[in-house]
Amino acid sequence: MDFRLSEDQVALQQTARRFAREQLPPLAEELEKTNKPVPHAWIKRYAEMGFLGINVDPKYGGLGLGNLDALLVVEEFAKISSAVGFPVFESCVGPCRAIEHFGQESLKQRVLPAVCSGDKVVAIGMSEPDAGSALTDLKTSARIVGDKVILNGSKRWCSGGGHADGYLIYCRMSDDPGAKGIGAVYVEKGTPGFTFGPQEELMGFRGVPSSDLYFDDVELPLDAVVVPAGGFRKLMEAFDLERCGNATMSLGQASGALEDVVAYVQERKQFGRPIVEFQGVQIKLAEMQIRVEAARLLIHRAARNAEDGLPSVLDSSCAKCFANEIAREVAGMAVQLMGGYGYSKAYPMERRLRDAWGWGIAGGAIDIQKVNIASAMVGRRFDQRRG
Repeated sequence: MDFRLSEDQVALQQTARRFAREQLPPLAEELEKTNKPVPHAWIKRYAEMGFLGINVDPKYGGLGLGNLDALLVVEEFAKISSAVGFPVFESCVGPCRAIEHFGQESLKQRVLPAVCSGDKVVAIGMSEPDAGSALTDLKTSARIVGDKVILNGSKRWCSGGGHADGYLIYCRMSDDPGAKGIGAVYVEKGTPGFTFGPQEELMGFRGVPSSDLYFDDVELPLDAVVVPAGGFRKLMEAFDLERCGNATMSLGQASGALEDVVAYVQERKQFGRPIVEFQGVQIKLAEMQIRVEAARLLIHRAARNAEDGLPSVLDSSCAKCFANEIAREVAGMAVQLMGGYGYSKAYPMERRLRDAWGWGIAGGAIDIQKVNIASAMVGRRFDQRRG
Protein backbone atom coordinates (compact mmCIF):
# COMPACT_ATOMS: atom_id res chain seq x y z
CA MET A 1 0.00 0.00 0.00
CA ASP A 2 1.65 3.19 -1.24
CA PHE A 3 0.61 6.40 0.51
CA ARG A 4 2.73 8.62 -1.69
CA LEU A 5 1.26 10.89 -4.32
CA SER A 6 2.31 10.42 -7.92
CA GLU A 7 4.63 12.92 -9.57
CA ASP A 8 1.69 14.37 -11.51
CA GLN A 9 -0.36 14.72 -8.33
CA VAL A 10 2.48 16.46 -6.53
CA ALA A 11 2.87 18.85 -9.47
CA LEU A 12 -0.89 19.59 -9.44
CA GLN A 13 -0.85 20.12 -5.68
CA GLN A 14 2.12 22.48 -5.89
CA THR A 15 0.52 24.47 -8.71
CA ALA A 16 -2.68 24.86 -6.70
CA ARG A 17 -0.72 25.75 -3.56
CA ARG A 18 1.34 28.39 -5.33
CA PHE A 19 -1.70 29.97 -6.99
CA ALA A 20 -3.71 29.94 -3.76
CA ARG A 21 -0.96 31.36 -1.55
CA GLU A 22 0.21 34.01 -3.99
CA GLN A 23 -3.11 35.15 -5.45
CA LEU A 24 -5.98 34.47 -3.09
CA PRO A 25 -5.35 35.95 0.41
CA PRO A 26 -6.42 39.49 -0.61
CA LEU A 27 -9.53 38.06 -2.28
CA ALA A 28 -10.33 36.05 0.85
CA GLU A 29 -10.10 39.21 2.95
CA GLU A 30 -12.37 41.08 0.56
CA LEU A 31 -15.01 38.33 0.58
CA GLU A 32 -14.90 38.17 4.37
CA LYS A 33 -15.53 41.92 4.63
CA THR A 34 -18.22 42.19 1.96
CA ASN A 35 -19.86 38.75 2.31
CA LYS A 36 -19.96 38.63 -1.49
CA PRO A 37 -19.12 35.46 -3.49
CA VAL A 38 -16.05 34.98 -5.67
CA PRO A 39 -16.46 37.41 -8.61
CA HIS A 40 -17.02 36.03 -12.10
CA ALA A 41 -13.63 37.30 -13.29
CA TRP A 42 -11.90 35.22 -10.63
CA ILE A 43 -13.94 32.13 -11.47
CA LYS A 44 -12.79 32.53 -15.08
CA ARG A 45 -9.21 32.62 -13.81
CA TYR A 46 -9.83 29.41 -11.90
CA ALA A 47 -11.10 27.85 -15.13
CA GLU A 48 -8.11 29.06 -17.13
CA MET A 49 -5.83 27.39 -14.58
CA GLY A 50 -7.77 24.12 -14.90
CA PHE A 51 -9.11 24.17 -11.34
CA LEU A 52 -12.80 23.73 -12.24
CA GLY A 53 -14.12 20.27 -13.10
CA ILE A 54 -10.76 18.61 -12.42
CA ASN A 55 -12.39 15.16 -12.27
CA VAL A 56 -15.02 15.83 -14.94
CA ASP A 57 -14.74 13.96 -18.25
CA PRO A 58 -12.73 15.92 -20.88
CA LYS A 59 -15.62 15.65 -23.33
CA TYR A 60 -17.49 18.02 -21.01
CA GLY A 61 -14.54 20.36 -20.57
CA GLY A 62 -12.95 18.82 -17.47
CA LEU A 63 -9.43 17.49 -16.97
CA GLY A 64 -10.58 13.90 -16.57
CA LEU A 65 -8.43 13.33 -13.48
CA GLY A 66 -9.42 11.36 -10.40
CA ASN A 67 -11.33 12.33 -7.30
CA LEU A 68 -8.15 12.43 -5.23
CA ASP A 69 -6.60 14.91 -7.67
CA ALA A 70 -9.62 17.17 -7.26
CA LEU A 71 -9.49 16.95 -3.46
CA LEU A 72 -5.82 17.90 -3.43
CA VAL A 73 -6.73 21.18 -5.12
CA VAL A 74 -9.78 21.73 -2.90
CA GLU A 75 -7.59 21.51 0.22
CA GLU A 76 -5.06 24.05 -1.04
CA PHE A 77 -7.81 26.58 -1.81
CA ALA A 78 -9.63 25.87 1.46
CA LYS A 79 -6.45 26.61 3.41
CA ILE A 80 -6.89 30.22 2.31
CA SER A 81 -10.62 30.37 3.02
CA SER A 82 -13.85 28.46 2.52
CA ALA A 83 -15.14 31.21 0.25
CA VAL A 84 -12.30 31.11 -2.27
CA GLY A 85 -12.42 27.30 -2.30
CA PHE A 86 -16.17 27.00 -2.76
CA PRO A 87 -16.30 27.24 -6.58
CA VAL A 88 -13.70 24.47 -6.88
CA PHE A 89 -15.63 22.36 -4.37
CA GLU A 90 -18.93 22.77 -6.23
CA SER A 91 -17.45 21.99 -9.64
CA CYS A 92 -15.54 18.88 -8.55
CA VAL A 93 -17.51 17.13 -5.81
CA GLY A 94 -20.86 18.88 -5.75
CA PRO A 95 -24.00 18.71 -7.91
CA CYS A 96 -22.04 18.68 -11.16
CA ARG A 97 -20.87 15.15 -10.50
CA ALA A 98 -24.44 13.96 -9.92
CA ILE A 99 -25.41 15.52 -13.25
CA GLU A 100 -22.42 13.88 -14.93
CA HIS A 101 -23.20 10.45 -13.47
CA PHE A 102 -26.98 10.39 -13.79
CA GLY A 103 -28.21 13.23 -16.02
CA GLN A 104 -29.35 12.93 -19.64
CA GLU A 105 -26.75 13.73 -22.27
CA SER A 106 -28.53 16.90 -23.42
CA LEU A 107 -28.44 18.24 -19.85
CA LYS A 108 -24.79 17.31 -19.40
CA GLN A 109 -23.89 19.16 -22.57
CA ARG A 110 -25.89 22.18 -21.46
CA VAL A 111 -24.39 22.44 -17.97
CA LEU A 112 -20.99 20.81 -17.53
CA PRO A 113 -18.90 22.58 -20.21
CA ALA A 114 -20.18 25.93 -18.92
CA VAL A 115 -19.16 25.01 -15.37
CA CYS A 116 -15.68 23.90 -16.43
CA SER A 117 -15.17 27.10 -18.45
CA GLY A 118 -16.20 29.28 -15.50
CA ASP A 119 -19.35 30.53 -17.22
CA LYS A 120 -21.80 28.79 -14.90
CA VAL A 121 -21.94 28.01 -11.17
CA VAL A 122 -24.18 25.18 -9.97
CA ALA A 123 -25.46 24.65 -6.42
CA ILE A 124 -27.56 22.02 -4.68
CA GLY A 125 -30.90 22.34 -2.87
CA MET A 126 -31.66 19.58 -0.38
CA SER A 127 -32.86 20.82 3.03
CA GLU A 128 -36.33 22.21 3.71
CA PRO A 129 -37.94 23.80 6.79
CA ASP A 130 -39.09 20.35 7.98
CA ALA A 131 -36.53 18.17 6.21
CA GLY A 132 -32.87 18.48 7.16
CA SER A 133 -31.41 15.41 8.79
CA ALA A 134 -34.77 13.74 8.05
CA LEU A 135 -34.26 14.35 4.35
CA THR A 136 -36.87 11.83 3.19
CA ASP A 137 -39.55 14.10 4.72
CA LEU A 138 -39.05 16.69 1.98
CA LYS A 139 -42.19 18.12 0.37
CA THR A 140 -40.93 20.01 -2.69
CA SER A 141 -42.54 18.24 -5.64
CA ALA A 142 -41.85 17.82 -9.34
CA ARG A 143 -44.65 16.40 -11.49
CA ILE A 144 -44.42 15.44 -15.14
CA VAL A 145 -47.31 16.97 -17.05
CA GLY A 146 -47.17 16.27 -20.78
CA ASP A 147 -43.79 17.40 -22.04
CA LYS A 148 -43.05 19.54 -18.97
CA VAL A 149 -41.92 19.07 -15.40
CA ILE A 150 -43.76 21.30 -12.90
CA LEU A 151 -41.77 22.15 -9.78
CA ASN A 152 -43.34 23.50 -6.57
CA GLY A 153 -42.06 23.99 -3.03
CA SER A 154 -39.15 25.58 -1.20
CA LYS A 155 -35.61 24.87 -0.01
CA ARG A 156 -33.63 26.10 2.99
CA TRP A 157 -29.91 26.53 3.66
CA CYS A 158 -28.84 26.45 0.03
CA SER A 159 -25.15 27.34 -0.20
CA GLY A 160 -24.88 29.36 -3.38
CA GLY A 161 -28.53 30.41 -3.13
CA GLY A 162 -29.25 33.53 -5.15
CA HIS A 163 -25.79 33.53 -6.73
CA ALA A 164 -25.48 30.20 -8.56
CA ASP A 165 -26.72 29.97 -12.14
CA GLY A 166 -28.23 26.49 -11.78
CA TYR A 167 -29.55 24.26 -8.98
CA LEU A 168 -29.87 20.52 -8.50
CA ILE A 169 -33.08 20.17 -6.48
CA TYR A 170 -33.99 17.08 -4.47
CA CYS A 171 -37.76 16.70 -4.71
CA ARG A 172 -40.69 14.33 -4.44
CA MET A 173 -41.55 12.96 -7.87
CA SER A 174 -44.24 10.42 -6.98
CA ASP A 175 -46.73 9.69 -4.21
CA ASP A 176 -44.66 6.77 -2.94
CA PRO A 177 -43.74 7.33 0.71
CA GLY A 178 -40.28 8.16 2.02
CA ALA A 179 -37.24 7.63 -0.16
CA LYS A 180 -39.20 5.74 -2.85
CA GLY A 181 -40.80 8.93 -4.16
CA ILE A 182 -37.67 11.09 -4.23
CA GLY A 183 -35.68 12.16 -7.29
CA ALA A 184 -33.93 15.31 -8.46
CA VAL A 185 -34.29 17.96 -11.15
CA TYR A 186 -32.11 20.75 -12.48
CA VAL A 187 -33.45 24.31 -12.63
CA GLU A 188 -31.79 27.45 -13.97
CA LYS A 189 -31.78 30.84 -12.27
CA GLY A 190 -34.18 33.17 -14.06
CA THR A 191 -36.74 30.47 -14.86
CA PRO A 192 -40.24 31.97 -14.35
CA GLY A 193 -41.64 31.13 -10.92
CA PHE A 194 -38.21 30.54 -9.36
CA THR A 195 -37.31 33.14 -6.71
CA PHE A 196 -35.00 33.57 -3.74
CA GLY A 197 -35.30 34.68 -0.14
CA PRO A 198 -32.95 37.22 1.46
CA GLN A 199 -29.31 36.34 1.97
CA GLU A 200 -28.59 34.60 5.26
CA GLU A 201 -26.24 36.16 7.80
CA LEU A 202 -24.27 33.25 9.23
CA MET A 203 -21.64 32.91 11.93
CA GLY A 204 -19.11 31.88 9.30
CA PHE A 205 -19.04 31.03 5.59
CA ARG A 206 -18.88 34.71 4.68
CA GLY A 207 -18.43 34.89 0.94
CA VAL A 208 -20.49 31.71 0.47
CA PRO A 209 -24.00 33.04 -0.29
CA SER A 210 -26.96 31.22 1.23
CA SER A 211 -30.68 31.78 0.81
CA ASP A 212 -34.05 30.07 0.61
CA LEU A 213 -35.30 28.94 -2.80
CA TYR A 214 -38.97 29.17 -3.82
CA PHE A 215 -40.66 27.33 -6.70
CA ASP A 216 -44.14 28.34 -7.85
CA ASP A 217 -45.31 26.25 -10.82
CA VAL A 218 -41.83 26.35 -12.36
CA GLU A 219 -41.91 24.72 -15.80
CA LEU A 220 -38.88 22.65 -16.80
CA PRO A 221 -38.06 20.52 -19.86
CA LEU A 222 -38.16 16.75 -19.48
CA ASP A 223 -34.39 16.44 -19.62
CA ALA A 224 -34.22 18.51 -16.43
CA VAL A 225 -34.94 15.26 -14.56
CA VAL A 226 -31.53 14.09 -13.31
CA VAL A 227 -32.82 11.20 -11.21
CA PRO A 228 -36.46 10.02 -11.39
CA ALA A 229 -38.58 8.85 -8.47
CA GLY A 230 -37.00 5.91 -6.69
CA GLY A 231 -33.49 7.21 -7.30
CA PHE A 232 -32.79 8.43 -3.78
CA ARG A 233 -30.04 5.83 -3.35
CA LYS A 234 -28.29 7.15 -6.48
CA LEU A 235 -28.51 10.70 -5.18
CA MET A 236 -26.97 9.73 -1.87
CA GLU A 237 -24.21 7.80 -3.66
CA ALA A 238 -23.32 11.03 -5.46
CA PHE A 239 -23.58 12.86 -2.16
CA ASP A 240 -20.97 10.50 -0.67
CA LEU A 241 -18.44 12.26 -2.91
CA GLU A 242 -19.71 15.64 -1.71
CA ARG A 243 -19.10 14.40 1.84
CA CYS A 244 -15.46 13.87 0.89
CA GLY A 245 -15.39 17.41 -0.44
CA ASN A 246 -16.94 18.71 2.77
CA ALA A 247 -14.33 16.77 4.74
CA THR A 248 -11.59 18.33 2.61
CA MET A 249 -12.94 21.84 3.13
CA SER A 250 -12.86 21.08 6.87
CA LEU A 251 -9.35 19.73 6.55
CA GLY A 252 -8.31 22.92 4.77
CA GLN A 253 -9.36 24.95 7.82
CA ALA A 254 -7.23 22.70 10.03
CA SER A 255 -4.20 22.33 7.78
CA GLY A 256 -4.19 26.05 6.97
CA ALA A 257 -4.39 26.85 10.68
CA LEU A 258 -1.54 24.45 11.40
CA GLU A 259 0.73 25.94 8.73
CA ASP A 260 0.11 29.47 9.99
CA VAL A 261 0.60 28.62 13.65
CA VAL A 262 3.83 26.70 12.99
CA ALA A 263 5.24 29.87 11.45
CA TYR A 264 3.84 32.05 14.24
CA VAL A 265 5.30 30.11 17.19
CA GLN A 266 8.77 30.30 15.64
CA GLU A 267 8.53 34.09 15.32
CA ARG A 268 6.64 35.03 18.47
CA LYS A 269 8.92 35.57 21.46
CA GLN A 270 8.06 35.54 25.16
CA PHE A 271 10.42 35.39 28.13
CA GLY A 272 13.26 36.08 25.73
CA ARG A 273 12.85 33.13 23.35
CA PRO A 274 10.51 31.86 20.60
CA ILE A 275 7.48 30.21 22.14
CA VAL A 276 8.08 27.06 20.05
CA GLU A 277 10.85 26.27 22.52
CA PHE A 278 8.32 25.70 25.31
CA GLN A 279 7.32 22.08 25.77
CA GLY A 280 3.63 22.91 26.13
CA VAL A 281 3.64 24.51 22.69
CA GLN A 282 5.51 21.56 21.18
CA ILE A 283 2.91 19.13 22.54
CA LYS A 284 0.07 21.19 21.04
CA LEU A 285 1.79 21.28 17.65
CA ALA A 286 2.21 17.52 17.71
CA GLU A 287 -1.45 16.98 18.62
CA MET A 288 -2.52 19.23 15.77
CA GLN A 289 -0.25 17.48 13.28
CA ILE A 290 -1.57 14.03 14.27
CA ARG A 291 -5.18 15.13 13.79
CA VAL A 292 -4.53 16.77 10.43
CA GLU A 293 -2.64 13.79 9.04
CA ALA A 294 -5.25 11.31 10.28
CA ALA A 295 -8.07 13.28 8.66
CA ARG A 296 -6.15 13.58 5.41
CA LEU A 297 -5.51 9.83 5.32
CA LEU A 298 -9.21 9.03 5.84
CA ILE A 299 -10.19 11.39 3.02
CA HIS A 300 -7.56 10.05 0.64
CA ARG A 301 -8.55 6.47 1.44
CA ALA A 302 -12.18 7.22 0.61
CA ALA A 303 -11.15 8.75 -2.72
CA ARG A 304 -8.75 5.90 -3.54
CA ASN A 305 -11.23 3.18 -2.66
CA ALA A 306 -13.76 4.74 -5.01
CA GLU A 307 -11.37 4.13 -7.95
CA ASP A 308 -12.43 7.51 -9.31
CA GLY A 309 -16.12 6.59 -9.13
CA LEU A 310 -18.27 7.35 -6.09
CA PRO A 311 -16.99 6.52 -2.57
CA SER A 312 -18.87 4.32 -0.11
CA VAL A 313 -21.07 5.78 2.60
CA LEU A 314 -18.82 4.20 5.24
CA ASP A 315 -15.59 5.68 3.90
CA SER A 316 -17.07 9.10 3.17
CA SER A 317 -18.93 9.37 6.49
CA CYS A 318 -15.85 8.33 8.48
CA ALA A 319 -13.78 10.94 6.65
CA LYS A 320 -16.36 13.71 7.03
CA CYS A 321 -17.13 13.02 10.68
CA PHE A 322 -13.48 12.91 11.73
CA ALA A 323 -12.39 15.89 9.62
CA ASN A 324 -15.31 17.99 10.91
CA GLU A 325 -14.38 17.24 14.51
CA ILE A 326 -10.63 17.75 14.22
CA ALA A 327 -11.04 20.99 12.24
CA ARG A 328 -12.81 22.53 15.22
CA GLU A 329 -10.17 21.20 17.60
CA VAL A 330 -7.16 22.23 15.54
CA ALA A 331 -8.49 25.69 14.70
CA GLY A 332 -9.31 26.18 18.37
CA MET A 333 -5.80 25.16 19.43
CA ALA A 334 -4.33 27.54 16.84
CA VAL A 335 -6.41 30.44 18.14
CA GLN A 336 -5.22 29.69 21.67
CA LEU A 337 -1.55 29.49 20.67
CA MET A 338 -1.77 32.80 18.83
CA GLY A 339 -3.57 34.50 21.73
CA GLY A 340 -4.96 37.92 20.86
CA TYR A 341 -3.68 37.62 17.29
CA GLY A 342 -5.68 34.43 16.84
CA TYR A 343 -8.81 36.10 18.20
CA SER A 344 -8.42 39.25 16.08
CA LYS A 345 -10.32 39.77 12.83
CA ALA A 346 -7.12 41.29 11.43
CA TYR A 347 -5.85 37.72 10.93
CA PRO A 348 -7.52 34.71 9.29
CA MET A 349 -7.36 32.33 12.26
CA GLU A 350 -10.68 33.31 13.87
CA ARG A 351 -12.35 32.98 10.46
CA ARG A 352 -11.08 29.42 10.19
CA LEU A 353 -12.54 28.60 13.60
CA ARG A 354 -15.98 29.92 12.57
CA ASP A 355 -15.89 28.11 9.24
CA ALA A 356 -14.72 24.88 10.88
CA TRP A 357 -17.94 24.81 12.90
CA GLY A 358 -19.97 25.38 9.74
CA TRP A 359 -18.59 22.38 7.86
CA GLY A 360 -19.64 20.11 10.72
CA ILE A 361 -23.24 21.24 10.17
CA ALA A 362 -23.34 21.49 6.37
CA GLY A 363 -23.82 18.37 4.30
CA GLY A 364 -25.10 16.25 7.17
CA ALA A 365 -24.34 17.00 10.81
CA ILE A 366 -21.58 15.12 12.62
CA ASP A 367 -23.95 12.94 14.64
CA ILE A 368 -25.83 11.96 11.47
CA GLN A 369 -22.53 10.78 10.00
CA LYS A 370 -22.07 8.57 13.05
CA VAL A 371 -25.51 7.04 12.46
CA ASN A 372 -24.49 6.42 8.83
CA ILE A 373 -21.29 4.75 10.02
CA ALA A 374 -23.15 2.48 12.44
CA SER A 375 -25.67 1.59 9.71
CA ALA A 376 -22.89 0.64 7.31
CA MET A 377 -21.16 -1.40 10.01
CA VAL A 378 -24.20 -3.59 10.71
CA GLY A 379 -25.54 -3.58 7.17
CA ARG A 380 -28.98 -2.02 7.76
CA ARG A 381 -30.63 1.36 8.12
CA PHE A 382 -32.05 2.47 11.44
CA ASP A 383 -35.55 3.94 11.56
CA GLN A 384 -35.13 7.10 13.64
CA ARG A 385 -38.90 7.68 13.69
CA ARG A 386 -39.49 4.61 15.87
CA GLY A 387 -36.79 5.59 18.36
